[in-house]
Amino acid sequence: MLLLLGWTIAAMAPAAQGPDTVRADTLRRARLGDIEVTVARRREPLSRLPMAAAVLDSGTIRRGQPTLGLDESLTSVPGVYVANRWNFSLDQRLSIRGFGSRANFGARGIKILLDGVPQTLPDGQSQLTNIDFATLERIEVLRGAASALYGNASGGALLLTSRGAGPEPIALGARVEAGSFGSSKWLVHGSGRRGLLAGTLGVSRFRTDGSRQQSAADIRQLNTALSYAVSGSTSLTLRVLAGNTPEAENPGALTAEEAAANPDSAAASNIRRGADKQVQQQQVSLRVTHESASGISFSATGFALWRDLENPLATPPPGPFSPVAGTWNSINRFATGGRAEGTLPVARSLHLTTGIDVQRMRDDRENRRSEAGVPTDSVLARQQETVTEIGPFAQLRWQPASRLTADAGLRYDGVTFQVQDLHLTDGVDNSGSRDLRSASGNLGLAFEAAPSVTIYGLVSTAFETPTTTEMVNTSTGGVGFNADLAPQRAVSAEIGTRGRLGPVDFSLTAFTIGIRDAIIQQREAGGRAFFANAGQTRNRGLEAGLALEAARGVHLRAAWTLADYRFTDYKVQSGLTVDTLDGKRLAGVPEQFARAGLTVGPFGGLTADLDQLLSSALFADDRNTIRVAGWGVGVTNLRLTWQGGVGGAGLAPFLSLFNLFDRSYIGSVTINGAGGRVLEPAPGRYLFAGMELGWRKR
Repeated sequence: MLLLLGWTIAAMAPAAQGPDTVRADTLRRARLGDIEVTVARRREPLSRLPMAAAVLDSGTIRRGQPTLGLDESLTSVPGVYVANRWNFSLDQRLSIRGFGSRANFGARGIKILLDGVPQTLPDGQSQLTNIDFATLERIEVLRGAASALYGNASGGALLLTSRGAGPEPIALGARVEAGSFGSSKWLVHGSGRRGLLAGTLGVSRFRTDGSRQQSAADIRQLNTALSYAVSGSTSLTLRVLAGNTPEAENPGALTAEEAAANPDSAAASNIRRGADKQVQQQQVSLRVTHESASGISFSATGFALWRDLENPLATPPPGPFSPVAGTWNSINRFATGGRAEGTLPVARSLHLTTGIDVQRMRDDRENRRSEAGVPTDSVLARQQETVTEIGPFAQLRWQPASRLTADAGLRYDGVTFQVQDLHLTDGVDNSGSRDLRSASGNLGLAFEAAPSVTIYGLVSTAFETPTTTEMVNTSTGGVGFNADLAPQRAVSAEIGTRGRLGPVDFSLTAFTIGIRDAIIQQREAGGRAFFANAGQTRNRGLEAGLALEAARGVHLRAAWTLADYRFTDYKVQSGLTVDTLDGKRLAGVPEQFARAGLTVGPFGGLTADLDQLLSSALFADDRNTIRVAGWGVGVTNLRLTWQGGVGGAGLAPFLSLFNLFDRSYIGSVTINGAGGRVLEPAPGRYLFAGMELGWRKR
């Protein structure tokens, strides 16, 4: 039905952009003062924004990339660390300034929006099921505490924008690729325009046998939209997203001995117990936007989401031990909500942006005993979980002088958790409720020290609630309601500069963040994580970015992060013993991470991208007893793309070689894994080759 709707939209207003993975204009960097961003929930030149932000264009996202994960593009942004787990059952682990590094799956602590629609649930957990990175045109990244703008988000925000309809009446395209590990992906996209209507459509499928045992995946996605221009300043957009993942096997983490002997193996318990994931998700949204010449702007979005998950886990169930006995988890989810925001000029130099976010989520969760991944009739838990979030906010922008901009904001959030235990045969009622409320604020200044140089500073507060997944795993090791887990709160300060000096674009930011009641993954057992509040942590760091055009068609770029993230007050009790972990480093994040790149071209339609990724050592446990070696001289990736045309159609083949020198390294870790089972190895050398085709009716 959804597919039929998508094709109907394409037929009504057919138009799509042709291949632009190697367009020359994606290599041209606009002056920072000319780049407009919307991460502050208003349209604003980047030069006036008193926050650390970055914008990634379509070339960075798609040119020569397999478009399988966030790591392909976001590692070019300083302060952002993406750990590729090579596990499509759990997704990559996204961390901004240390926030999100504890995510057991998906992303947490970072607000993610796709075309103005939250992909982050009211509990702070984000799902990437509906996102096909090949259909994205732009990514805006906000680093640092974002609660005053987005609520339940300590780390920042990602604003993802899909490829829109071009001016042509019809445009069609296709992208096909194949690579190592039996991987293949195809994408068909189209768009069009007729009168006041414009429509887009993207349908894709990715399949892989996986880089390790027990890591095969099959991911199918649809993204379709229909827009209507109500007037020259007002538009209405209906968007339908659908994702279907009938298979996403989970290989689990390895011990050091297993990783050294056979890094492409899987945990034996994950194989025997059939650790896997099957999920279907649909989302529909309706959005209205208005922008007038007088400076008044407004947008409102209503959305609904349905998600069905079946998740065989390697977690051993209570009762008699069996090598093939695991836990089968199912979730039936319905979420709905709305967002509204508007900007109004109050005076000549004063603008007010205000709005409200409302979401409600209901999960029907059931756990059963499984045998080799097949559920049995033995019910372990059955409960209904609801989370409601409401968050009004207001931001004032004052420009007392042409080169000085001041920002001040305040937001109040109320998040209510309720759990109703529907499995009472064990004689225990695990029902409960939590009402978590907090105010967040920010105060920032941006000064244009020169026509293309901005100096800024920001002080902000943030709060982050536990997710339902963290709440349902109790401190005693069962499923129910963890009434002891509190939200974490943060106060951050940063100072930075960005701009252009001659041919060089640059950014430099220093920050310090104090966090109390930090939510940490205290232990992991059999694929299930158990969370607690640490006392305090302190995250301090430096972020630097550099880009320059060394010669015509020769571009250099670099991003470097220094991350000093440590516990300042953390006590762990084991029986009668208390371990003091004050001063220990935050697990899962390297102290230094860098990406250096060279782009040459296009010359004769050919462009070469060479990237070098470097990571220092990190720890896989809070006690800092398991040290995971860094990447040495680094991991080298090479991408070759060519753009031309045949008979009026655009043609863009590409070849990508990853880990060119076949380095052996660890891509991610499972923090505090039981029995030292913490390592998630990255593959050796692998490649992808593909072709993008496009045709436009002018």
